Amino acid sequence: MGLAQGCYSAPRLQRLASERPRLALKLRPYDSSSFLACPNSTIYLTSDLHRVSDMSITSFSGLMSNYSVLSDRSSREDEKDLHQRLRSDIEAGDRQPRQDGEKKSRFIDGRTVSDAIIGLSDGMTVPFALTAGLSALGDTKVVVFGGLAELIAGAISMGLGGYLGAKSEEESYKATLKETQAQTVSDPSSVSSTIQDIFEPYELPSELVSQLTNHLSNSPMLPSFLMNFHHTLPEPSDSRAVVCALTIALGYFIGGFVPLVPYFFVGPHDAFIALRWSIATMVVALFIFGYGKTCFVSGWRGRRNIRKGLVGGFQMVLVGGIAAGSAMGLVKAFQMLAHGPEHEKHD
Repeated sequence: MGLAQGCYSAPRLQRLASERPRLALKLRPYDSSSFLACPNSTIYLTSDLHRVSDMSITSFSGLMSNYSVLSDRSSREDEKDLHQRLRSDIEAGDRQPRQDGEKKSRFIDGRTVSDAIIGLSDGMTVPFALTAGLSALGDTKVVVFGGLAELIAGAISMGLGGYLGAKSEEESYKATLKETQAQTVSDPSSVSSTIQDIFEPYELPSELVSQLTNHLSNSPMLPSFLMNFHHTLPEPSDSRAVVCALTIALGYFIGGFVPLVPYFFVGPHDAFIALRWSIATMVVALFIFGYGKTCFVSGWRGRRNIRKGLVGGFQMVLVGGIAAGSAMGLVKAFQMLAHGPEHEKHD
């Protein structure tokens, strides 16, 4: 049973909350006040400054952040003092999400980090294998020009692939959003069932789920709620495709340029000397990259995470070594096939 609309003193609300065995949530879009009463006698109250219908629901914590704690006050205090306290609490609650958002904005987006890892991973294996293979020819200029050509072409190709992939993701989001918006109008009963399915794993009281379902069914934020919690599709930013393309392309170029550096400091016929330095450089670079990539996902602290990082580093070195060895073997094989007929003619 819900509470009547109006202004309640803290002792009365606490008494009403303690009498209720379950969570009672008042969520009516056009009430002048909405309050959340918990069995532990903690009262959360919000006034018409933040109507429930105007809430932007992106997470459960975001939903609850619209409620501020009402401290214990005497029942003899008048309504004016109570509303002044509520106003200050709600305004403070409004400022807190913005401060959290400012802190989060200082960190790099996780998807950007993922794109950088993709670019670096490919860049540190494919160009390294190519330069190692070309080193079998013994000409430093061939290695440098061939490596640079592959770097530029590979970076452009990888960047275009990332751009097209991000664009496809954006188009998929828009199509799903359009379909969801149409479903909320054409089939509200199915949408209500979907909302209940979303709340089911949280084991909320059936009365509360019913109230939340009724509120969300009439909320303009319903499509956004379904996109976040049912389809689990975050809204892509407008610059996502461009950032993805640049990040992958730049990561590929930087990763592929590392094994090419030693060839700039040796003579035109000292490709094998540069190859030794390139291998030593890439063993270290591949290990550091593999270790960092693994620990970025699993964590940096603890013996278990350190062990995972070491395994990831050795795996990256192994993959790069196999790729480089295979490339060198193929170049040697092709070189022998190319010189075979010539030797037969001379004989």
